[in-house]
Amino acid sequence: MDRGDEIVALDNFITGRAQNIADLFGREGFEFIKHDVSNYTHVTGRVDAVMHLASPASPKDFTEIPIKIMKVNSLGTHRLLGLAMEKKARFFLASTSEVYGDPLVHPQPESYWGNVNPIGPRSMYDEAKRFAEALTLSYQRQHRTDVRIVRIFNTYGPAMRLDDGRVVTNFIAQALRRQPLTLYGDGRQTRSFTYVDDEIRGFLALLDSEVTTPVNIGNPVEFTIRELAEAVLELTDSDSEITYSSLPTDDPVQRCPDIGLARAALGWEPAVPLREGLQRTIAHFRHELAGAKQ
Repeated sequence: MDRGDEIVALDNFITGRAQNIADLFGREGFEFIKHDVSNYTHVTGRVDAVMHLASPASPKDFTEIPIKIMKVNSLGTHRLLGLAMEKKARFFLASTSEVYGDPLVHPQPESYWGNVNPIGPRSMYDEAKRFAEALTLSYQRQHRTDVRIVRIFNTYGPAMRLDDGRVVTNFIAQALRRQPLTLYGDGRQTRSFTYVDDEIRGFLALLDSEVTTPVNIGNPVEFTIRELAEAVLELTDSDSEITYSSLPTDDPVQRCPDIGLARAALGWEPAVPLREGLQRTIAHFRHELAGAKQ
């Protein structure tokens, strides 16, 4: 919006919240339609780009709404590719580092095919995103659709759901509520955490580029889950204890992107360090929790 684009946003709020876009309502150039893109989708007028960002992405969602996740990444991708074809628009798919599964190659380049359990408890997300990528590239090959594919690595930041079940929000919520922080496994498994502002810069750089193959947009600085927990405890000044639970089935032991392609082709790399991003996110949730108590 700030750079002058006109936006039509579609969301059924299965995981989103109207308050996250409240500042855009009434703003010239913004239109909102409550809609599930797993169903037939039409937008009137000219469309230059279709950005398919609609998928629940939390382990909590994997358990509660697995079929909806599969539908939005299969039927939803098909519907929005059809919209892009109708409008002769560029199609942008938000894929995920989950296509690499529990990787045997580290860090993960875009050329790695992954190590995924196709029928495991995370398969509704992993395999649905792999299908979405395959369908997108099939449209490119058969219909010459102009496509872009981003593979996202553990994005976090303000406006997430505090109870969404992802590790950053879990730790912050537990720390602010003075509850024990729950670590799964021994805490030595690793992730790379990308602050939302950096992720969006990467999205737009890819959308505006000529790169039609998948691109990792993530932070190559790797942290253990134990290190994340300790950072959250320090930044929240919480005296919460750290407790341990068994590692969920198929939970990746390592996850870290090779961003050589993003650096070379897009001139992109993350700028917000983890501690700074956590401070911003914690401040947001302090405010949200304080408002809930009033």
